[in-house]
Amino acid sequence: MASHPSSRPLPDGGSVRPITRWGTPVMHHELREVTSFDEELQTLVRDMVATMYAANGVGLAANQVGVDLKVFVFDCPDDDDVRVTGVVVNPRLTLPEAAERNLDTADEGCLSLPGAFTECSRPDVASVTGFDEKGEPVEFHGTGLLARCLQHETDHLHGTVFGDRVPAKARKKLYRKHEELADAYPGDWPVTPAAIED
Repeated sequence: MASHPSSRPLPDGGSVRPITRWGTPVMHHELREVTSFDEELQTLVRDMVATMYAANGVGLAANQVGVDLKVFVFDCPDDDDVRVTGVVVNPRLTLPEAAERNLDTADEGCLSLPGAFTECSRPDVASVTGFDEKGEPVEFHGTGLLARCLQHETDHLHGTVFGDRVPAKARKKLYRKHEELADAYPGDWPVTPAAIED
């Protein structure tokens, strides 16, 4: 898969951390802005990257490893199947205005509710600006799955899970599906791998 010119390399060498589940308070309130681009932040980002890959995810927000800071990492293809990777700290999300806005309805899932998916409608393009883990400005523009990923991860930093964006009936089904599969995902998943293959 080709890499996109706006892609930024993700740091490696991190440790896998347990993924925080929906229902934990840090998942449901707005996180704190990052004010210090220090070694602690860089360690967090390395660990988030390692955790995202261990969980076979395309994105991961800091509260998904229990940390109250506005940071997410991603490795996700766009509509042209071009892979884009990056770290975004203190993101500002821009979505198309009314006339330009086209909704894309597709299955969505979340590593913090592993195994469960349901349809969720979101704008089919999205842009995000912010900083990388060293404080350098970054900007990413996404189509397709990447647009969905940028929105999903920015939502997390504001305490919104995608279940908040779907009708109540779909949300109930989502929880039911997660419950059915819960035994396959140990409490410290993905430190301990899932008992099922995705």
